[in-house]
Amino acid sequence: MYADRIRHPALQQKLMPAADAASLFRDGMTVGMSGFTRAGDAKALPLALVERARREPFSLTLLTGASLGNDSDGLMANAGLLARRMPFQADAALRHKINNGEVMFIDQHLSETAEQLRSGALRPVDIAVIEAVAITEDGGIVPTMAVGNSASFVQQAKQIIVELNLSAPLALEGLHDIYVPQPRPGRAPIPLTEPGQRIGSTAIPVDPARIAAIVVTASPDSPSNVLPPDEETDAIARHVIAFLEGEVAAGRMTEKLLPLQAGIGTIANAVLHGLTQSSFRDLTMYSEVLQDSAIELLDSGQLALASASSITLSAAKHEHFLRNLERYRERIVLRPQEISNHPEIVRRLGIIGLNTALEFDIYGNVNSTHVGGTHMMNGIGGSGDFARNGELAIFVSKSVAKDGAISSVVPMVAHVDHTEHDVDVLVTEWGLADLRGLAPRERALLIIERCAHPTYRPALLAYYEEALRRGGQTPHVLEKALSWHEQYWLYGSMNYKNLSI
Repeated sequence: MYADRIRHPALQQKLMPAADAASLFRDGMTVGMSGFTRAGDAKALPLALVERARREPFSLTLLTGASLGNDSDGLMANAGLLARRMPFQADAALRHKINNGEVMFIDQHLSETAEQLRSGALRPVDIAVIEAVAITEDGGIVPTMAVGNSASFVQQAKQIIVELNLSAPLALEGLHDIYVPQPRPGRAPIPLTEPGQRIGSTAIPVDPARIAAIVVTASPDSPSNVLPPDEETDAIARHVIAFLEGEVAAGRMTEKLLPLQAGIGTIANAVLHGLTQSSFRDLTMYSEVLQDSAIELLDSGQLALASASSITLSAAKHEHFLRNLERYRERIVLRPQEISNHPEIVRRLGIIGLNTALEFDIYGNVNSTHVGGTHMMNGIGGSGDFARNGELAIFVSKSVAKDGAISSVVPMVAHVDHTEHDVDVLVTEWGLADLRGLAPRERALLIIERCAHPTYRPALLAYYEEALRRGGQTPHVLEKALSWHEQYWLYGSMNYKNLSI
């Protein structure tokens, strides 16, 4: 049975229903699940665990690559199954539990989880649950549309459960490049010098004896929920393209640019989509996620090749991708996230990082994670891996949110994910601020002039002028620095008529 998918004959006897596999879990275990931004996640085991938890309550520490699809995070959270969760999530129900203090969430750079597991800083993985296209003759696990942290989970787990997904075509085999860094001390440099280079194997190596169960599923990945480009995101894309054209004209890079990275989400996807209207050719990507825009750039011929850890697409683009998979096989590489996001490689390749900000302040500090400074949205993801180490750290945001009630440009961010030292360029629909080589006082005026919504510019300038009278390298009026957030909390708008500036 499933001989083309389970090629190690002895493993045929490990087939079992998801409910039986769920009985292997014990209260307090640490579990590593495949899945990176709605792609390549286990589908059957989360549901089976939820059903079991409803009958006999127990809880787990859950590690993944990034967010899961199919509402798995929310279902597990609502069933009381999640005691701790890391390193990223994007589910509204789980977010509610996190912000209520019911689930302990560890927000972490996506490059760090595997390293902390390897060093023993985190409790070892008891069970790894990995979605697969196939199991090879020697027991190797072939991932589906994402690699994430799966290789590290498999390397460490005491037991492994494979979810064999029949909806994932066998043609995905060969897309992956599985390389796990050596232990420290004495680790050799990762031998990757070009985005399309392959340095590992096409399957995750494992001793077949450690595979405790194989569960067969046929459920597709959840489609991405990114929205199509709109007037504001089109404007942001034009500003970014004009900036990159200026970098080429100045001789700082060629028309091939440097390898591109784009974070998950509507705005970053829309900016990359805008590149289809640019004159750039022979582009490369070295990113963590490939979204619809990456496939469009491959189809247009402007993108020569793309390296990532997962492929997360809309339903229509997913169908198109699978239907034309042979066209993409030699142009896409999927890697473990500790390689796709590795600081050493990001610095070596000179990545142009394009990520989204919830808000940024007049000096260039960026908040990517906490609404109002306190309530977690999704997490930092990989943005810090690329911002700190890339050639260019570009952060984009619409200038206002909630129909203008919130300004994305504020006197001081209520939570700092990326300090002014790691941020090179800020962009909204109104313009672009190139912060390189500018002191804080110079940055402030440029950000207010170029990026702030006109409604909020006078108040920002008034705050800055009052701050200047107090002096300092980075002038602030500390008792008013977070007053905009307070006004929103109290009155539902930062533009409340009594806004204290």
